[in-house]
Amino acid sequence: MQMKPLGRSGLATAPLVFGGNVFGWTADEATSFRLLDAFVDGGFNLIDTADVYSTWVQGHTGGESETILGRWLKHSGKRDRVLIATKVGKPMAGEGRTGLSPRWIRQAVDDSLRRLQTDRIDLYQSHDDDAGTPFEDTLAAYGELIRAGKVRAIGASNHTAARLAEALDVSERLKLPRYETLQPLYNLVDRAAFEAELEPLVRERGLGVINFFGLARGFLTGKYRSEADLAKSSARGAGVKAACFNERGWRILAALDEHAAALKATPAQVALAWQMARPTISAPIASATSVAQLEELMGAARLTLGAATIAALDRASAWC
Repeated sequence: MQMKPLGRSGLATAPLVFGGNVFGWTADEATSFRLLDAFVDGGFNLIDTADVYSTWVQGHTGGESETILGRWLKHSGKRDRVLIATKVGKPMAGEGRTGLSPRWIRQAVDDSLRRLQTDRIDLYQSHDDDAGTPFEDTLAAYGELIRAGKVRAIGASNHTAARLAEALDVSERLKLPRYETLQPLYNLVDRAAFEAELEPLVRERGLGVINFFGLARGFLTGKYRSEADLAKSSARGAGVKAACFNERGWRILAALDEHAAALKATPAQVALAWQMARPTISAPIASATSVAQLEELMGAARLTLGAATIAALDRASAWC
């Protein structure tokens, strides 16, 4: 299985990332363990989570996903077979537990390491841009963590091209660690924001990309085709309807159906394979709540799309 580099970090990932937002939310601990075992045994290696997962669940305070992942790492003994990516910056319960200040980063990394039951985080990502903290302060704090061996590389999520470029410039000018990866929203439905400004930047500056919502909240699996289907997931229904239930969305789904049938694949596999084929994408992030779902998604890595299929999907999802 071909590995793609994550920037200049020295880390490399298989072509699919497991999204750990489901751990402790839609996948209980036992299910999460089965999913993680199947993912790693399938030849994949990068698991993405965040300290804030899953504060949106009633009664949760954050850290639930990291805690389950840490228990699996200890139980399975597979720490050296995986790369662990987590994030800091979104609000956690308690005063001052948000943003990218050096004080909070120092505390948050130790909290994450304790929950993950590991001595290092392979990829530590700024979950949101923090305009209130100078880049030099944030990057210097990350430098401390790298020198201490707590973090191997850093990345950015939810940054505009202008702000990401500024951060990279600060790193270069002050000889500080630089963001080696970007985690943007990107899929066949959501192309414009990445392709217009972020993609040229990551190509020029040599960043790896692990994009989230690779299946557009499930729309690209084909399971949402009517108003009635939206009731299957009340948490995602409104977002799917707003972004995907339109002429362009139906055109994308029709193209996926056509080419999936020709390839004896599923729409989800074709949608992910289209992303994997893009040179700037290191690996899309996707989540599953059953081993059967995960097996389907991992099958995308074994699917090779011809130039005609890629061109047809490009046309169906054209945004300009």
